[in-house]
Amino acid sequence: MPIYEYKCNKCGKITTLLVKGFKDPDDLECTHCGFKDLKRIISTVNSLSSHRERLGSFDEHKGKPDSFYKDTRNIGLHAERMLEKVGIEPTDDFKAKLDRVRTDPSSVIKDYKS
Repeated sequence: MPIYEYKCNKCGKITTLLVKGFKDPDDLECTHCGFKDLKRIISTVNSLSSHRERLGSFDEHKGKPDSFYKDTRNIGLHAERMLEKVGIEPTDDFKAKLDRVRTDPSSVIKDYKS
């Protein structure tokens, strides 16, 4: 069953629905305001990129959306980029600590509290 997104022509909010088949349901209704005039829209698409690609495209001078800071994979990109710019290879210890903080950021805080 496909998941479709619809934009309400009254309130402008997006409604996401799991739809049986490929036709729009007959009882289509905005989940926010109840209006029945909705238009199917193209959903945003996610793509995966390797760490090397993310590091290569990282620009410390550009502003970042909130989603950038919520993604733990981005922790340490600035430090890695600076090391790369000056030609220093990160040590295994640095890489291990970075991997740890990316997979469990709260573990670092716990270490400093004890």
